[in-house]
Amino acid sequence: MGMKAMFRDGTAPLGGRRLLVVHEPGGVPRGVVVGVAAFAEEMNKGRRTASLAARAMARAGLRVVQLDMAGCGDSSGDLVSATWQAWVDDLLDTAQWAASQAPAEAPLILWGIRAGCLVASQAQAQLGSRAHLMLWQPQSSGKLVLQQFLRLKMAGQLQQGAAKGVTDSLLATLAAGGAVEVAGYALGPGVTDGLAAAQLRPPAHGTRVSWLEVSAQTPPELLPASQTIVQKWRDGGVEVRAAAVGGPLFWQSQDIEEAPALVELTAIEAGTLCETTALA
Repeated sequence: MGMKAMFRDGTAPLGGRRLLVVHEPGGVPRGVVVGVAAFAEEMNKGRRTASLAARAMARAGLRVVQLDMAGCGDSSGDLVSATWQAWVDDLLDTAQWAASQAPAEAPLILWGIRAGCLVASQAQAQLGSRAHLMLWQPQSSGKLVLQQFLRLKMAGQLQQGAAKGVTDSLLATLAAGGAVEVAGYALGPGVTDGLAAAQLRPPAHGTRVSWLEVSAQTPPELLPASQTIVQKWRDGGVEVRAAAVGGPLFWQSQDIEEAPALVELTAIEAGTLCETTALA
């Protein structure tokens, strides 16, 4: 087992370089996992738990590649000039490269975290049943993600007594092609237009899905909205394994939190995806 950081050329038209953190198994990989992080500050809050999960999956025999997309983390560019399509292309390019580094029979799993699930969903739609999905606390509506993010600006303005119309003003600026600054992040329409249009859609026939959440309830349960989507997908013929485990909402906590139960379950589920794929 080992871990290495490396850069690869980014996809056109943005170009630049993309950081990959690669976790290698002890022997020949039984599968390949490519991870795409959450959006904005949720990415930073979630890095610790995601890294622990990547190591656990490597111990379970999988090669895991964690990607910083254009303008995110340590990849080149800045967020304001990034585009949603570039993010999807980055994931597709990284997934195809990672798969080429493993045995041809090794299954490919796209691993999305929160809004990263929307990027993974769009990439999977292009890969078809070649790629399976592992979704961490997925957000199903990009429009809702954007609205919630813009409200952070409104919350800040509330403290100054000037919150009225803030969200509408930000949306108008983006619609006019301008950039906005929210919670220290500068965003342009290249990302926000694609995010607002993104929906978590049922994957292609033959795709297997692991839908994993953490919950503060006892016993842990999927969110009601998640239960509805999971059932709808199952009714449509998608094979979905769904589970909730106890743990902190690490992507929004004040301090950096770990979710050991989620980490353990993720390694098990990734291995199961590989086993069921091999039997298919």
